Amino acid sequence: MFIRAISAAAICCVATAAIATPSIQHWQSASSAKVLFVENHDIPMLDVAVSFPAGSSFDSTGSSGVAGLTHHMLDAGSEGLSEDEISRGMADIGAQLSGGFDQDRSSVSLRTLSSPQVRDKALDIMARVLQKPVFPDGILDREKARLIDSLKEAETKPENIAEKAFQKAVYGTHPYALPVNGEIASVEKITMHDLRSFYNAHYSADSAVVAIMGDVTRAEAEAIAMKLTEQLPPSSGAATANLPDVNVRIHASEQRISHPASQSHILVGAPGMSRTDPDYFPLYVGNYILGGGGFVSRLMNEIREKKGLAYSVYSYFIPLRQPGAFQIGLQTKKEQADEALHLVRSTLQEFISRGPTEKELQAAKQNIVGGFPLRIDSNSKILGYLSVIGFYDLPLTYLDDFTNSVDQVTVSQVREAFVRHIDPQSMATVIVGAPATDDPESGNQEVESTQFREAVK
Repeated sequence: MFIRAISAAAICCVATAAIATPSIQHWQSASSAKVLFVENHDIPMLDVAVSFPAGSSFDSTGSSGVAGLTHHMLDAGSEGLSEDEISRGMADIGAQLSGGFDQDRSSVSLRTLSSPQVRDKALDIMARVLQKPVFPDGILDREKARLIDSLKEAETKPENIAEKAFQKAVYGTHPYALPVNGEIASVEKITMHDLRSFYNAHYSADSAVVAIMGDVTRAEAEAIAMKLTEQLPPSSGAATANLPDVNVRIHASEQRISHPASQSHILVGAPGMSRTDPDYFPLYVGNYILGGGGFVSRLMNEIREKKGLAYSVYSYFIPLRQPGAFQIGLQTKKEQADEALHLVRSTLQEFISRGPTEKELQAAKQNIVGGFPLRIDSNSKILGYLSVIGFYDLPLTYLDDFTNSVDQVTVSQVREAFVRHIDPQSMATVIVGAPATDDPESGNQEVESTQFREAVK
């Protein structure tokens, strides 16, 4: 089965002009798929990924889990190949088939040697997986049982409980609130017909983005893109339908959920930014300073280093087609939860009110730029950039331009961008393993956060 990866972090940055960024070729195939290609003959490897707008946000409340199971079962059998034959076929030639899935997209990736005799066998299997899946009933029953067991286990874990409650608090009825893996009740009802209908509606060539990286020529890349997309379902229009707009200004809320865990799991956040937001760079650099830079971040300094309230604390943006979540998270002892939460809120308010210092900004820029070579040091990493650039319609010069965009960020731009996007008095807060209270009704509640409002006055 595919390895799932939720793309939770923003595309990072390019370094200075001394670092060569890949030259991206692009075209539209005869099948109408969008293709991005980087030719590189340094090593005899080929990496290919095909992405579709077929993530969990295309589910509905009653069908939650269909999108994920459709993606997961693409390699569970195709016309002419059983699940075991797909697996053995890849293993016999040393190729790897994997995938990614999140709110926006579903993707299938291949890594193989580039010699024609190996490459062609791997691409033939990948083409069948993408274009001729059969979703066998017996395997569907097995995978539903496996998924339901996994969902039941997740319902006992404080981190999963917190994340599910957080998404609901941030997004309400928007499709981004739907659990990526579905709900137990809806998964139990999924049929083969549901999977086939979803596949036919969302896996069309005109919505596909093909990323190719490695040891092939332009002509070979063109043939690969066609082989992988020419027999995909015809367009239904469903995959290109616009999501409803995210309500970026939510009501302040706080949920305290009882759990026997020894620590409180705390999440605070709100809708943040989209992948193409004009404030992308100030928010990205600013968040590195606030909570994305590990031990050099302000949240870590205030909460761990000065007060010892948590081993780790973080913040991040998840940029999606619509504004993805901005989230601050930490774990702390139950008796310290309220103190830690108060400090998170006051630190965030201070950062938004004043912005970073010039010293913090320069250090962040240096760290971001200095770390970039490690992010483009393999074919598979570059393939990831190609997929994101193509899927979100970013400029083909995105990597080339990133350094200048980061270097041009100012203290005032960071502060103004955070003011535009993050309202400290309109945040969702979830505490799982909340501190004990004398109120027997306080175990699981959502209340107006008066304590929060006091912290940010």
